[in-house]
Amino acid sequence: MIATYSIISILLTGLYLVVLLYLIKGWASLKPPRIHLSGFSTKVTVLIAARNEEESIHLTIEDILAQDYPKELTEIIIVDDHSTDSTSNIIRSYAGKGVKLLQLNEHKPLNSYKKKAISEAIALSTGELMVATDADCRMGSNWLSTIVGYFEAENPVMISSPVSYFEEHSLFERMQGLEFSYLMGIGAAFIGNGRASTCNGANLAYRKDVFYEVGGFRGIDELASGDDELLLQKVAQRFPGRILFTKLSNAIVYTHAKHNLASFIQQRRRWASKSTRYKDKKIVVLAVGIWLFNILLLVSAALSFFSADIFKLLLLQFALKLAFEAWFLTPIMFFFKRLRLLPLILLVSPLHVIYMAYIGLISNNSQYVWKGRTVR
Repeated sequence: MIATYSIISILLTGLYLVVLLYLIKGWASLKPPRIHLSGFSTKVTVLIAARNEEESIHLTIEDILAQDYPKELTEIIIVDDHSTDSTSNIIRSYAGKGVKLLQLNEHKPLNSYKKKAISEAIALSTGELMVATDADCRMGSNWLSTIVGYFEAENPVMISSPVSYFEEHSLFERMQGLEFSYLMGIGAAFIGNGRASTCNGANLAYRKDVFYEVGGFRGIDELASGDDELLLQKVAQRFPGRILFTKLSNAIVYTHAKHNLASFIQQRRRWASKSTRYKDKKIVVLAVGIWLFNILLLVSAALSFFSADIFKLLLLQFALKLAFEAWFLTPIMFFFKRLRLLPLILLVSPLHVIYMAYIGLISNNSQYVWKGRTVR
């Protein structure tokens, strides 16, 4: 019995390490692009869907207005998704600076308000390139010109760009900062390997005509989330090899970690709920294999109390897991200029096993709370 269990353990551990080697290769394959930051010709529409963001949306708007991209080629559309605070009034106060407010007025309940908001904004837009971000994000003044410069240089149909946490005030938030960088690295590495798996809607650009060519959100609009990854999957299926990742620090968008465990779990349930709808089923199978690897580590930890051999195997598995994850994360944290967070891998890696197993189980219950609504 122990021999059979050990063989299964070795196979799943080998799978996880092979995946990490694949990711390490993918990140290394991404070279910082050479772009021109002048002579632009692309009309850009910046899209934001906002709901109850009165505390921070003015900062996001100010950052977008401060972009060095030509003002005559920039359009800003913010959709207020039935906010119950002063969000719409704050957006409206920037009308004189060219910020357009679109208010959703849906009388019948929807499950995907954000996708509806983005679709309405795109229908109203006049830009060729849609650049989506969130209402609580911050960015440098070169953000837009960097993304558009890449677009004009390489002519992709979609560009995924980096997102990072910042201004963490607690150990829990700093741990999230490391784990979130790991997730960003996964999405980037897949693109580096010529495939598409994940991205983040806080920093995603795509051609308007491509959005309509793949049918927009049709077919994925019954899910509340997925305006980023599921759209990415649709575009990747229709335009293989035409999706890029902006490996430039000027393209980074900054957002905040969750302040408590409950909101963190709700966020990750939302993210996990999309995975089974990926167009590339090989990625789904891979995700299940990684989940089983984490389940196996938990089982091994329990059996270690009864078997010295399993305990030794567990130590070996975890040592390999930690070493390969550190190998993958080191250049990513260097890119984000956050190497000081890397030692937290000693805490994050074992806790991540429990988290992955738990999220994999509860994601089967599709309901979760998002922006004050219970959705699926």
